[in-house]
Amino acid sequence: MKINVKLFAVHRQLAGRREVFVEVSDGARVGDVWHALKAQVPQLGHLSDSVLAALNQDYAPLDAPVRAGDEIAFIPPVSGGAHVRGG
Repeated sequence: MKINVKLFAVHRQLAGRREVFVEVSDGARVGDVWHALKAQVPQLGHLSDSVLAALNQDYAPLDAPVRAGDEIAFIPPVSGGAHVRGG
């Protein structure tokens, strides 16, 4: 089945596009989509430990099941700026 994957920030930069369609088997889970995405965009491989996922615009664990036509977003870690106290 075909899954639409949205990419943001560094994921988008590494893939060179905003979205990717990946093929996964029936019964696949969000983590399977991530692995299929990494097969298409190997540059994403080093980010596996810190990726978050959203399934149809709700945060989802990597073991959440997916269905044909679902939209998944993989979100890279985001860090804030330096916090400076006093002056």
